[in-house]
Amino acid sequence: MTTPQTLGALLWAVASVTSAQAACLNDAQVAELAAHYQARTPAPNFAPMTDAEGACTRAKFNALLAQQGRPVVGYKAGLTNPAVQQRFKTDKPVWGKLYAGMVQPNGATVPAAFGARPLFEADMLVRVKSAAINQARTPMEVIDAIDQVIPLVELPDLLVQAPPQLNGPGVAAINVGARLGVASEPLPVPVTRAERYALHDALRDMQVVVTDGLGTTLGQGKGSDILGHPLNAVVWLAQALAQEGLALQPGDLVSLGSFSPLLPPKPGLQVQVRYPGLPGAVPVQLSFE
Repeated sequence: MTTPQTLGALLWAVASVTSAQAACLNDAQVAELAAHYQARTPAPNFAPMTDAEGACTRAKFNALLAQQGRPVVGYKAGLTNPAVQQRFKTDKPVWGKLYAGMVQPNGATVPAAFGARPLFEADMLVRVKSAAINQARTPMEVIDAIDQVIPLVELPDLLVQAPPQLNGPGVAAINVGARLGVASEPLPVPVTRAERYALHDALRDMQVVVTDGLGTTLGQGKGSDILGHPLNAVVWLAQALAQEGLALQPGDLVSLGSFSPLLPPKPGLQVQVRYPGLPGAVPVQLSFE
């Protein structure tokens, strides 16, 4: 479980990243990466990156994505689950940008080949209410600065020919694989202090269960799998963005990370994600075609 001390260490790691110009992928390499993203075809792998190289490449990649004219609607905190960190040989989260049109409504049908290297996972969004979120240092301070909690199945695209060869900064370089997601109905953040404390505890203690159309369990996790409390992902993200001169704004969506293993889609698969222990949470449902 993440303690205030270990969360502080994560934030210190953000602050210690060098601001020097990184030796990241050159413009031609990033243009090739973006072309593969648009074509939904696997891009060539690149060498393992440092944090600075990953951040520099992500900035170039996002600049090309922005040329499509889709506005940024929020941010994605990735690798916030230690089990997923281990898969990508890192010990800290990464972040990417979310663009308009990425979040689909509950019950959506999505092509199984929605990306070059498509996967799905149980996730969650929160919506920013106040810019005070950028000064939040605890999950309760995050709750005071958001107005919605939104169950989500995230549909990331790891994009490269051999995703297991990516390290953490390499995942950052591809904008943390942001591609699509399916969200259920928003759960409003309650008004009274007592209800907010209850939401705080429910988010930490909830179970997250991924099943198929027959009710077979495909994966599961719990709220505390993300940095000890899922809203610690927002605390980390705000600090990471600040190091690059960015800030969360009212209306922004924030994806918190994976509660379940990364799973492969296939045509005909129906998926449901439930959040037992989180009162009022509407399950997310989607189908792959």
